[in-house]
Amino acid sequence: MAEQLQADVVVVGAGPVGLTLAMDLAWRGVDVIVLESRARGEPPSVKSNHVSARSMEIFRRLGVAQKVRNAGLPADYPNDVVYRTAFLGREITSIKIPCRAERYTAKDGPDTWWPTPEPPHRLNQIYLEPVLFAHLSAMPSARIFNGTTLIDFTQGAERVTGFATANGKEINISCRFLIGCDGGRSLVRKKIGATLSGDVALQYVQSSYIRAPKLLGLLLEQGGTPAWASFALNARQSGNVYAIDGKQNWLVHVYLKPGVTDFEAVDRDAAIRTVLGVDQDFEYELISKEDWVGRRLIADKVRDDKVFICGDACHLWVPYAGYGMNAGIADAANLAWLLAARLEGWGAEGILAAYAAERLPITDQVSHFAMDHAHAMTKARKSVSDEIEAEGPEADAYRAALGKTIYDLNVQQYCCAGLNFGYFYQGSPIIVYDGEPAPPYTMGEFTPSTVPGARLPHIWLADRRSIYDAMGPYYTLLRLDPDIDVSSLTNAAAAVCVPLTVLDLSSPEAAELFPYDLILVRPDQHVAWRGNGTSADPGRLVDIVRGAGSAK
Repeated sequence: MAEQLQADVVVVGAGPVGLTLAMDLAWRGVDVIVLESRARGEPPSVKSNHVSARSMEIFRRLGVAQKVRNAGLPADYPNDVVYRTAFLGREITSIKIPCRAERYTAKDGPDTWWPTPEPPHRLNQIYLEPVLFAHLSAMPSARIFNGTTLIDFTQGAERVTGFATANGKEINISCRFLIGCDGGRSLVRKKIGATLSGDVALQYVQSSYIRAPKLLGLLLEQGGTPAWASFALNARQSGNVYAIDGKQNWLVHVYLKPGVTDFEAVDRDAAIRTVLGVDQDFEYELISKEDWVGRRLIADKVRDDKVFICGDACHLWVPYAGYGMNAGIADAANLAWLLAARLEGWGAEGILAAYAAERLPITDQVSHFAMDHAHAMTKARKSVSDEIEAEGPEADAYRAALGKTIYDLNVQQYCCAGLNFGYFYQGSPIIVYDGEPAPPYTMGEFTPSTVPGARLPHIWLADRRSIYDAMGPYYTLLRLDPDIDVSSLTNAAAAVCVPLTVLDLSSPEAAELFPYDLILVRPDQHVAWRGNGTSADPGRLVDIVRGAGSAK
């Protein structure tokens, strides 16, 4: 007889995106089940190497940020990005990024000014995922089923019915909502009829996870500085080396030259040695390998009634700076509170439409950022000549000029404040816009703003608490003038059971950054409404933000 599983929400896939979604739901008391085809303890792929500041803010709210920050490279291991002729070659330029021990104290360099309580963290997915898994496992309303594969599902009037298998055993599943966080080959995406389109082949890469115990010692012997990421730029074979454990494990990316699409045509061992800058006598162990094609593909839809998709299931692009995983984590944080609102009853059916309206445009925008950067880097690598490894003043001048170009191009990628803090949700059905356009932003720069749809700028309160820590789990009304009577708004929210916390602010920083006396902030820290007095129709305002009204 088939086993019966029932929950409010079933999440398919226990990668970082699925785990974050399940954690956020469980944190809100939602009964959630996660189905994962891998066995418990089976290590994830050695993929994303960077947890963005925005993702760390999400992890802070969920109580797991410090555990994440404690994992990965040794605390004193430099997090710099270095560009050399080879891993053991001549340095061309470097981007200074603080090590974990100095993350909150370093004041110099382009990666130290972050306006957030949680700056980014360089961490490979093989360390991130177990931390998230353990945290979710300890949450009372969450259950994880490893070795379990979803086979099929159908939707009824009230629930989703699914069929899964685990070690030959049949499992029947019933839930209110089903979420596919099941990666680039997503079964859930295919079942809801969503299709991917975009740019199918931007870059061909051989990735090799290696163990090389002597590599770090050789670098130190020749006076080199360890780095989180070491790019090899030469006319023979360009690539990148990520430090995984800061000791002996490394992830080597070999970038196939433009026009080369046959992975078998490139000698993996020879390419690795060229990128590392070692000879045939150097010993290393190939732990695992993966050949992949960098793409820019976006799903045409992310929902079919009670079924949704998140992360790589709905967007795939060149994995620069962990954009793919971090965009997926943002998907999860966005969808989690919307689902919880609907399940708790105060969120109307219309609140779920915000997921596609908000995340699809941002996903498309970030995918173009990543694609444009991939094109620029491909062009830069293609332009490298033999002179980069030559001696003499002309070669020195060539390296200096190339170094400036490479630095200017990549500092925005690795210190991407715009992507973290500048994006805003435009055209959302649950945001009340006031006609002021959001300020423009780039990958690396942004202007803090309280324009509805933007992320609330971060400030530290008088007691040195982050404003995000002081906000409620759902809606928070920031009040800069305590004499304003907000009872009409709080009563309107209470009448339809919308959770609303009032937070009074009094500080010069708040007065400078928050030009309105009242700011209504959502649980994901995006501004929903603002004004210098309570709304003339507070009931309508509450209805809009809970998905029961129209802003038009």
